[in-house]
Amino acid sequence: MLDLSQLRSFVAVEQMGSFTLAAERLGLGQSTVSQHIQRLEATLGRKLLARDTHKVMLTGDGEALLTHARAMLSIEGQVQSLFKSNSLRGSLRLGVSEDFVTSQLPAALEDFVRSHPSVDLELTVALSGVLYEMQDNGDIDLVLAKRRLGDARGKLVYREPLVWLARDPERVLASGPLPLIAFPPPSVTRAIALEALGRNGVPWRIVCTCGSLSGLTAAARAGMGVLVQPRSMAPSGLKEIAAGNLPMLEDVEFVLVPAQGRG
Repeated sequence: MLDLSQLRSFVAVEQMGSFTLAAERLGLGQSTVSQHIQRLEATLGRKLLARDTHKVMLTGDGEALLTHARAMLSIEGQVQSLFKSNSLRGSLRLGVSEDFVTSQLPAALEDFVRSHPSVDLELTVALSGVLYEMQDNGDIDLVLAKRRLGDARGKLVYREPLVWLARDPERVLASGPLPLIAFPPPSVTRAIALEALGRNGVPWRIVCTCGSLSGLTAAARAGMGVLVQPRSMAPSGLKEIAAGNLPMLEDVEFVLVPAQGRG
């Protein structure tokens, strides 16, 4: 019989691509998550995860287990929901930061559906600042978005560094004023990047603005300039610019903000 706690850690590591982020998401210590994976691998007699310098990835056996693990956790969630007198029902207007769409959103939605199978979602994807404005106007019930350090709103989910990314860092850095690819205002990552460049006297120009991360990613992959993103959400095909070449960026925090009780 497989241990559901171990499976939950396994799925979280796959979703987050990191033991550290998986532990933060589950509210566990990193050592506990590592022990869960080790015990699960020992039980099955197979290696499930492989590490490189930046990310944790599934092995072939890990890929084979993933579908079954998700199914078992989904069944557990449905059974728990069935016997919870206070289980959520009805609809929820959920706002999600654009950054999450191609990386963490599928995992977050999977967890939500598993925990609350009787809730229908009305999903809005936008910049964090736009989502907070919509919530203030009563248009959204729950927001999953970024906040800057020192902002007290919401419940912290996890914290992560921002990084500079480019297809060809050496060419971009040698091109004169730094060519930036950025979300339009109000964008948390844009504001942080411009403030860091301004403090350090680095000349810059915006070469591409787009409200969609897929559009920004396409521009960066085309070699137009530099994109700023949380490290775990770095799109494939882009390289992180080594420390020291550009100013250090402050971390961002991802938070859940309910319609009432915002900090």
